[in-house]
This record gives sequence, structure tokens and C-alpha cells, in this order.
Amino acid sequence: MSKVVIIGAGQAGLEAATHLRSQGFDGEITLVGSENILPYQRPPLSKKYVLGEMSLERLYLKPKTFYQENDIKLMLGTIVKKIVRGEKKLETNCGVFEYDQLILATGSSPNRLPGVSSENLSGIYYVRDIDDADALKKVLKPGKTALILGGGYIGLEAAAVARLKGLNVIVIEKSERILKRVACEHTSDFFRDLHQKNGVKFVEGYGLDHFTQQNGKISGAVLEDKSFYAVDLIIAGIGISPRTHLAKEAGLKIENGIKTNMQGQTSDPCIWATGDCAAFPFNDKYVRLESVQNAIEQSQLIAKNILGANLDYKPVPWFWSDQYEVKLQIAGLNNGYSQIIPRANKANLSISNWYYSDDTLLAVDAINDSRAYMVGKRLLEAGKSPSKSQLSLLEIDLKDLLTQ
Repeated sequence: MSKVVIIGAGQAGLEAATHLRSQGFDGEITLVGSENILPYQRPPLSKKYVLGEMSLERLYLKPKTFYQENDIKLMLGTIVKKIVRGEKKLETNCGVFEYDQLILATGSSPNRLPGVSSENLSGIYYVRDIDDADALKKVLKPGKTALILGGGYIGLEAAAVARLKGLNVIVIEKSERILKRVACEHTSDFFRDLHQKNGVKFVEGYGLDHFTQQNGKISGAVLEDKSFYAVDLIIAGIGISPRTHLAKEAGLKIENGIKTNMQGQTSDPCIWATGDCAAFPFNDKYVRLESVQNAIEQSQLIAKNILGANLDYKPVPWFWSDQYEVKLQIAGLNNGYSQIIPRANKANLSISNWYYSDDTLLAVDAINDSRAYMVGKRLLEAGKSPSKSQLSLLEIDLKDLLTQ
């Protein structure tokens, strides 16, 4: 009987285990998680869970009974110390685990502020796991002032939640505009306006210089332009980094994450990587996709490939972000875009921004516009690029583009 061990009991790891069983694998499956609670959803943590609109039980991806019913050995509170590739085993705080096939679903960690730890300064928060969210819930009180470091989607979602909880909110973005790394100016302008209408203050073009503190607690922030803001807490949304240390120490190749081929195999044919930690070939680059969709689809493909399917991973990426009553849906990757075709429907307040590289459609940002998202995703899946002149005609029905 063969043994599959999965390191990481998040969305990607659990999906791999579940799909192995559903595809008929009858060997041993061990799912190793470092946290002490059942595998849970992460996207709602910073939104519905912090707002008190979702209980811990509703976060669970599967009920406790699921693991026994599907003969999946769930090892919680288990820290992997070392991968011993030559002997196909893991050394952990709970003993040694042998494997025939190993799946790395180690995820990612929030980028931390350099030189700052909770041991020497309180009042700085991150949002990545359940402990982070629980800590944040306790301090988001009406009337307090929160400084959000980072004007990407993580920071903007945190800003929206803090405003909904009644805090005064300041967003600091070192780049010249919010969302610069991930979106066009049209999308940036929309979300800046949305947040300003909800009372958020923005400072763009200046980063943090240093904190001020009082009795070991954050009391203020001084920016690079020497402006000072008195604050009660800081939420850092300055990106995430893949957890690659186990793979690196085991001698696996690292390139923007744990390097895999198009089937999901690492440089060791018996070790696979999926989710936030995995970098795979996409448009002549090694990319990582930080999304639920990627965690699910990549893990399903790896499960099939462990069973001999030999499939290549060719995703059409999609993402979403909820801020206040606005839903942003993104299809594709906009890397290397040269032109934007904006479309706005004033009647229903929906907006979509279409990214092109020359005449090739790359991606679409759909703001309260599920039809634009659906059409854009299907066009990308089919490899079709409607003419920019045609897309610019607001009177055209987007669905007509699918039949041309």
C-alpha cells in the first residue's frame, strides 16, 4: 500500500487529500497541519469573521467526522522539522512519517515589519491565520484610529472592515498610487474614491519612516515626509511570501516559490507542490497564484497526476475582493499590459477594465459586473481576443463577443 503525506492542512492540502480519495486512491493519506484546529477557510478571516458575521464552525472546510469517514489521518499541531529525501521520511515534533509521495502545501506568511516583534512592541497586527484574526477582533473598537500599511487588496480590505467597525482609518501606500502593482489606474481610482466616500484617508507616495511608542505600545507613525499620525493600532498589509524553508533545506529548487513543472512535480519526482508556495511555468515565467481557485485546481491536478494522469496545469486565474458593498472579480493576469479598455454602465454602476498587450486580451477587472467577469473569463479560456474598437462600444452586448 502506498503512502501519501501532505504538509499543510489548508485549502490546498485538504483538497489534495480529498481528491486523491475521490479519484480512487486506497493507500494511506496523512494530512499534517501545524495549527491545532480543523482546516479552515482563510478569505473570510479578514472580513466576515472579524466583523462577527461568521462563526469559527462555519469557517471549517470539512466537519471533524469527514476525516475518519474518508480514512484521512489528520495530524494537527504537528511541526515538520526536516524532509529527509534519501529515506523518504519527515522528522516532526510528533515523530517520523514515511512517504512514497509527498505534497508540499505549506502556503505563505505575511511579510513582517523589519526589526519589530510583538515581544518589544504591541499594537501591530497582521491578518493571515485564525490567531491573527482573533487578536484583531479584540482591538477593532469604534473611535480608535487604525493605520493601514500597504494599499494593495489586503490593506484595502482591512481598511473597509475597520471603517465598518467604526474606526478612523488612514491608509499609507509607499508607491505613487494604491494597487499599483496589481491594477491599472482606472481600478485604483475607483477604489480610492470608494474608500474616501466611506471616510478613509489616503497618503500615497510616502512610506513609513518610524513608529513612536509609549510604554511598549504603538502611539504614532512618522512618514518619510516627516508627517506624524497619532494611532492606536497598525495593520500591516505589505504582501506575503511563500513558505519554502523546508523545501530549500531539503535541496529542492526554489524560484519565486517551490519550483515545479507543469504537472506539479518539484525537482524531486516524488515531491509535489501546490497552492501559495508553488511556482509553476506560465507564459514563459515561473509564477505563483495566491487564490482559493489555484489552491483547489492545482491540488486536484496533482492528485490526478500522482495516480498517473500526466496532466499539465494551464489555469485561467481568477480572484475576487469584497470591500463594503462592492465586489471586484478578476479574470486573467495583467502582467505586461500596454492598454486599458474601460467600460462603465452608469445605469447599474458596474465598471470593467480590460487589459491588452497589443491586440491580445490578458485580463479583466470587473467591478459589480458579473457579466463582464464571466465573458472575460470565457474569452480567456477560449484564447479569444475581441477587437479593442468593438469592446469600446458601450452599446454592444458583451455576450455577443463569445460567438464571434
